[in-house]
Amino acid sequence: MDSPNSKDILEKLVSFDSTSSKSNLDLILFIQNYLEQFKIKSEIILNKEKNKANLHAIIGPREKSGVVLSGHTDVVPVDGQQWDTNPFKLTKKVNKLFGRGTADMKSFIAVALAMVPMMVQRSLKKPFHLAFSYDEEVGCLGAPSLVDYIDSISIKPLVVIVGEPTNMEIVNSHKGVMGFLTSLTGLEGHSSAPEKGLNSIMYASKLINFINSIYEEEKLIKNPTFDPPYTTVHIGTIQGGSALNIIPKKCSFVWEYRYLPEQDSNKIIEKFNSYAIKTVLPEMKSIYKGAEIFTRQIAHVPPLKSSSNLKIENLIMKLAKSNTVKTVSYGTEGGIFQKKNIPTIVCGPGSIEQAHKANEFIEVTEIEKCEKFLFQLIDFLERE
Repeated sequence: MDSPNSKDILEKLVSFDSTSSKSNLDLILFIQNYLEQFKIKSEIILNKEKNKANLHAIIGPREKSGVVLSGHTDVVPVDGQQWDTNPFKLTKKVNKLFGRGTADMKSFIAVALAMVPMMVQRSLKKPFHLAFSYDEEVGCLGAPSLVDYIDSISIKPLVVIVGEPTNMEIVNSHKGVMGFLTSLTGLEGHSSAPEKGLNSIMYASKLINFINSIYEEEKLIKNPTFDPPYTTVHIGTIQGGSALNIIPKKCSFVWEYRYLPEQDSNKIIEKFNSYAIKTVLPEMKSIYKGAEIFTRQIAHVPPLKSSSNLKIENLIMKLAKSNTVKTVSYGTEGGIFQKKNIPTIVCGPGSIEQAHKANEFIEVTEIEKCEKFLFQLIDFLERE
C-alpha cells in the first residue's frame, strides 16, 4: 500500500465525531485496523460501559525501554459555536487546516500514525508505544486505566511525550485540575411569598460569591513561570429553577480550580466545604429543615512537575531543536504518567489558543515541525 501522509490521516480522524459525550469506538477501531495493515497488534482497553476505549500498541523490541507517544481521541463539543465550515470535515484554507480536533489534538495522533511505516521499516533498538485515550477533555477519565496497563508491562518506558498543542515547544510542568458539582436543595413555593419557601439559587449565589473571594485570595500567591501566575478558579455551568413565578427548589453548578503544582490540591475544596456546611447550610436549615448542600468531585488531573531527569529533558530538547522549556496552565495525562515514575514532557503541534473555539485550525507548518521531530526521534531509537 502507498505510505499514508499526515494530512490524509488527519482528515479521517476529524471525520469521527468523538465529542466526549459520545463513543470513540469507531475512531479507535479505525486506528486498530490501520495498525494491523503493518502487522502491529494493539490492545484495546474498554471502559465499564464498553462504549469507549483506550488503545495501546508497541512498535519495536518489547524487551527494551522506549518512548510513549500519548494523545487523547476525544474533542470538545461544537454546540452553540458559529463555524464557517463543517467542523467534522477537514478544510484547507491557504496554509491552515480547519476542523474540530485539528489543534487539540488529532494532528499529533495523525503524524504519529503517518510515521508508523517508517517505524516498522527501521531496525529500532528501542520501541515506540502508541497510547491513545478517551475522555481527556472531561477530566482525563480514560488515561488512568491506560497508564496502569503500560505500568504493568515489565519494562518501563524511557519517557512519555504527550502531544498536546505547544507549538512544538517543550513543556515540563503544568497545573493540576480539580472539578466539582455542587447541588443545593431548597423548598419551592409561589414567588409572591418568597419567605414561605427556600430559594436554592439565592444560596447558590452565596457559594459562588465565596468561590470568587477564594479566587481573589489565590491571585496573591504567584509562581511567575505560569500564565496566569496563580491558581485560577472558574464556574463552568449553572442550572436551577423551573419558572419565573416558582421559588426554585433545585440549583446546581459545575466549577473547577487549576492549581499550581507546588500547592496542596485539597486546600480550596476544604475551605469551600467548611463555608458551605458551617455557614450556608445552617442558614438554609433555619428556614427549611430538609435543605441540603452536596458537593462531589467530578475530575482530578494531577499536575505535571518539573522533572529532575535533565538527561531525558535535554534529549527531547535536542531532538525538537528547542533551547528552552516552558510551563502551561492546562492539564494533560502527563501528571498521571509521572505518578508512576515515568518521565514525562508535553510537546505537540498547534496552538492551545485555537483549541475549544469555533473554526479551530492548525497551521500546516506545525504538522511539518512535528514530522521532523518524529523523524529525529526514530533516528535516535534506531541508533540507541
